[in-house]
Order: sequence, then C-alpha cells, then structure tokens
Amino acid sequence: MHTVAVLALDGVIPADLSIPVQVFELARLPGGRPAYEVRVCAPGPQIDAGSFALRAPYGLDALADADTIVLPGTADPAGPVPEQVIDALCKAAADGTRIASICVGAFVLAATGLLDGLRATTHWQGTALLASLHPAIEVDPDVLYVDNGQLLTSAGAAAAFDLCLHMIRRDHGSAVAADTGRVCVMPLERDGGQAQFIVHEPPAADGGATLEPLLRWMAANAARDLTLADLAAQARLSPRTLSRRFREQTGTTPLQWLHHARVRRAQHLLETTGHPVERIAREAGFGSPTAFRERFRQIVGTSPQAYRRAFQLS
Repeated sequence: MHTVAVLALDGVIPADLSIPVQVFELARLPGGRPAYEVRVCAPGPQIDAGSFALRAPYGLDALADADTIVLPGTADPAGPVPEQVIDALCKAAADGTRIASICVGAFVLAATGLLDGLRATTHWQGTALLASLHPAIEVDPDVLYVDNGQLLTSAGAAAAFDLCLHMIRRDHGSAVAADTGRVCVMPLERDGGQAQFIVHEPPAADGGATLEPLLRWMAANAARDLTLADLAAQARLSPRTLSRRFREQTGTTPLQWLHHARVRRAQHLLETTGHPVERIAREAGFGSPTAFRERFRQIVGTSPQAYRRAFQLS
C-alpha cells in the first residue's frame, strides 16, 4: 500500500495538517480497500500547533519508508527549519520519494534547496517573501498547484484539496480521485486532475462559508439555463452584491464558476458513460455541442474526445 507521511513541525497550521490526512484516508480503491496508509510524523515527542499540542505517533524515521511526504505550512513560514528535518527530506528525495507542500509548507521544502531551479507556488500572501528568500525558485503566484513530478507545491486554503486529489489521480486514476472529491465535497469548479492556471483575487478573511449553500445549489442545477439574476435571486442578494461576494470568496465570477461546474459534470459523463458528445453537452448544461467543445478545451486544455480516451472507465 502507498504510504503517505504528513510531517508536523512546531507551529503547524492545523488545516494544512488535517486536509491531506483526511483526503488520503478517504480515498478508496475499487472494492472499497483503502488506497493509502497515512502516518503523521514529527521530529519530537510533542508539537506546538497553536491552540493545542500534538503528539505524533511516528518520528522522522517514518519519512524513509514513505512513498509520499506531505509538508503542511507553519505559522512562521520564514522561521528556521531543523537541520535533522532538512537532512531527512533530502535523503528521502534522493531515494525517489515524492514530496508535496501545502500552502506555506513550500518554505520548508524550499529550505532544503530541492526547489532551486524549479517552478513553485504557495499561499498568495507568501509568494513575494518566498521569491525574496529563495531567488533560485521561479515562484508563480497565479496557480493552484505546481507539479514538477517528484516535487509538488500548492497554494493556500482549498488548493490543498486540489493537490491531494491530483496526486490521487496520478496514483489511481480519475475515478478514484473523483469519488474521493465527492466524499470531501470538493468545489466542482476546481478540477483536481489538471494543472490549473487560475488568477485569484485575495480571498475574504472569513472564507467562503456564506456562499456554500448557493454553490451546492448551483452544482445541482448546473444543467439549467441560469442567469446572474437567477443566481442572485437564489442567494437573496442583488446581482452586484452577489458578484462582489463571489469574487471575494471564490476568486472568480458566478458564471465562470458555473462554467467549471458544467465542465466537471461533462468530465464525469465522459468518464462513466458512452453518451455522444451532443447528449453530454445537453446534460451538462451547454447550449450547443460547439459551445461545449470550446469551453471544455478552454478549461481542461484538451478536447472532450481526447479526455474520454484518457480517462474513460474500462
């Protein structure tokens, strides 16, 4: 079984730690078998996690046995990284272990020197600092995650889900990743199987909680011919207020979010059915097959037929 070691350091951000633990533990292979064994490890017997203390069941020696190492962010991303942690990560990388960072965990990975000469990302608030401290890294502030093969980095907040689902898709295919995403209630406009280049406005301080009911409704009704006025009425907001809050909380517009939800629905149909493109376009909520093909290529980066050949279940 593929072993994932999640490394907790002092000041670990609880959400950064819990998301990969949850996502990988929820992943199931066909037949219901767990896809991963997840181990939380730490360099010492107790870790300061801010409002609570954490006792990890594994030490740094667990990194040597892992297939994937995940590095959550810490409250002080620019703080020093213990030498024994750097040594363990460098040895694991030399042995071919995949290493992924969550949010400002990119600073831990950067401290090893492994990212030098590579493209990477982190939380939008930390991109300038990462570039300043590590000029040999090409820091990209406009992406959800960067996959360099063995080394991966992700942006903040929900991008941890994107990266974890992307790795699951790499390991076990789109069906396992899609099932895991549904269990996690992953926002449908963020396709975890593709490299994503989505420019974000700084998110609102209180996150996206106030729009979650509307997002669920939009996902369930994506096949309908919905206008901004329809969405505003459902949210009981004016169109202008909805657009502003949507941009603050998701980094995109309501209609763009809807386009992505429709494309994700189309991906599911392409993966799981033999329906012709014309029927899929209709069931996913696109006005015509031509509009569907154009939007699908714009978002996914390939044609519906090519996507089906790559990801349709046997």
